[in-house]
Amino acid sequence: MSDIHSPAAVSPAPHETYRVRYPLKIRRLTVTRVVSLTPSMIRVTVAGPELADFASRGHDDHVKLFFARPGEEAPSLPTFGPNGPVFAEGAEKPIARDYTPRRYDEATGELDLDFAVHEAGPATDWATNATVGSTLHIAGPRGSMIVPDDFDWYLLVGDDTALPAIARRLEELRPEAKVTVIVEVGSAEDEYPLSSRASTEIIWLHRGSAAPGEGALLDAAVAAFGLPEGEGFAWVATESYTAKRLRMILVDTLGLPKQRVKASGYWKRGLVSYHDTHND
Repeated sequence: MSDIHSPAAVSPAPHETYRVRYPLKIRRLTVTRVVSLTPSMIRVTVAGPELADFASRGHDDHVKLFFARPGEEAPSLPTFGPNGPVFAEGAEKPIARDYTPRRYDEATGELDLDFAVHEAGPATDWATNATVGSTLHIAGPRGSMIVPDDFDWYLLVGDDTALPAIARRLEELRPEAKVTVIVEVGSAEDEYPLSSRASTEIIWLHRGSAAPGEGALLDAAVAAFGLPEGEGFAWVATESYTAKRLRMILVDTLGLPKQRVKASGYWKRGLVSYHDTHND
């Protein structure tokens, strides 16, 4: 994978993933809409003049959301220097969580953020209580990993937390592409609206009373996936241990080249504010 510091740089070779970097800044935004998508997913739309130069070219980019600690009216925010974030001396760091930019509309200056609310936490608490006029501070994304839309087929695998990135990727793919989506959610009520110009097969898995991140529904479904003809790319985002197992199935069992798999742990059982990747 190459690293490109300017979006205007020379295009990479066919099928080559690459990363684009962006300067970091804090943006103060205002809530303009709150919509319940499913019983377990809320969409909060934010806007403001500080979004004017916002950029997000990767469907699984992450922005960092900052929240005030108990007793604070506003979060203590960092500045960004050459070595990363810098906090005021003695200041307690704010609560921060990573979320996918579901949609950014440059024309209207709006950014959609979708919140999975099956577990309590500062981000979901904020989302469930957000109203028009509420304030949100964000930073990022730090960069985008671009998976070119020149593969013959794609496999997108995830749980509730991956749905915003999956939905965004589906909307961005070209009509000629073929894509299979395998998603685990709680029940049929939690199935999230997905649409695409591409030829799409969507497989919903319902975990029922099982806790998120437990069980092997995704393992079995991925193991049963038959690799289509042509060049393909698999993207996985779920609980960290599960993501690691799924990557092993894709590479070791199904024989997909490891450079054609991106697997991320969007969360980890027993931890908060966690994100990792399982790529060599």
